Amino acid sequence: MTLDTLIAEARSRLLARARREGLADVGYAVVESPLGPLWIAVGPRGVAVISYGGAPNAADLGRLVRTYGPGIVPDARRTAAVARELDQYFSGRRRSFDVAFDLSGLTPFQQGVLRATARVRYGDLATYRTVAQRAGNAAAARAAGAAVGANPIPIVVPCHRVVASDGSLGGYAGGLDAKRRLLAIERGDDVPTGGWLRSGDP
Repeated sequence: MTLDTLIAEARSRLLARARREGLADVGYAVVESPLGPLWIAVGPRGVAVISYGGAPNAADLGRLVRTYGPGIVPDARRTAAVARELDQYFSGRRRSFDVAFDLSGLTPFQQGVLRATARVRYGDLATYRTVAQRAGNAAAARAAGAAVGANPIPIVVPCHRVVASDGSLGGYAGGLDAKRRLLAIERGDDVPTGGWLRSGDP
């Protein structure tokens, strides 16, 4: 028996024990997508993180640990529903997500902004000012932009649909190329490199 086999078996036993003893609160998996690998974590209340690049960033991982403790384990079964819905979305067979999402550990303002973001419909656009207003503070567009920029659950909470007031794309955690590609899936046309520059809200 090789060392790799022994390590894999020991890991499997530890994971099984953690699940039996209720220590595995969050399951994660890495799934492939047209935008590259996505690290997905699902907790007791729903999908909590979708991270570009196949690994969580420090802020998202810290939020999971603060909220649920260190019981974050590989679990393809727990992440299967969101992985399936993402695949359907990327292939053009899904326009909205049915999986629950979990914003635990974020501030009430951040949660409000992201819940407003989640209500932006497939193919539509909203501005940072608009989501701030829908979250209850129209004067907080800059803070809303920061909350959208730190969205831990992109795609499912569709921050790619939020743009600047002048129609430019603003920013995106997965990069502006990813934002353009997501918008192109939904809008069925090429997205200009700079967005749709114009005055007023789109």
